[in-house]
Amino acid sequence: MVRARLPVLAMVLSMGVAYAAYPYVTLYRLGEAIRTSDAGTLEMLVDWPSVREGIKEDICDLVVDDGEPQHGAKLPPFGASFIRGIAANTIDQKVTPQGLAAATMAQPASQHAAAKPKANIHVDWAFFDSPTAFTVSLREQGLADPIRLEMELRMGEWQVRRVWLPPELLTNAPART
Repeated sequence: MVRARLPVLAMVLSMGVAYAAYPYVTLYRLGEAIRTSDAGTLEMLVDWPSVREGIKEDICDLVVDDGEPQHGAKLPPFGASFIRGIAANTIDQKVTPQGLAAATMAQPASQHAAAKPKANIHVDWAFFDSPTAFTVSLREQGLADPIRLEMELRMGEWQVRRVWLPPELLTNAPART
């Protein structure tokens, strides 16, 4: 009787280990796709429309809602909608698999080698929020706040659904691309 249950227990245990390791494997694949500028893999591993919407919200919150104007007055509704429109247009054009791949492409050693050091990003922590949600905190050397990713399990595949960038990356985005 016990011997009959052993294969079932081994199979259940194996499936549990595979499930727990799966988002980490996806995170590794994402890192490799970024390092090798693989736009095709980035397209599969990231829900780009959802990520773009989240970044738009963050920029608008930072610039319109939290930003203190120089003269102490809030932006009028027209100004706020103008800023949102500019941010949305820029994000739609820049936050793409091809845009990320182009931004991470290695330049030849003779061109700007000292001016553009490689990013030193490492995983600070990663954990399950629920059976279908996985959150990752990434630290980049020189940034006070972490970059956070939220991955979601959909139809058997883990995919990045939301990215929270630190305020210093959001405010200096044009200088970094």
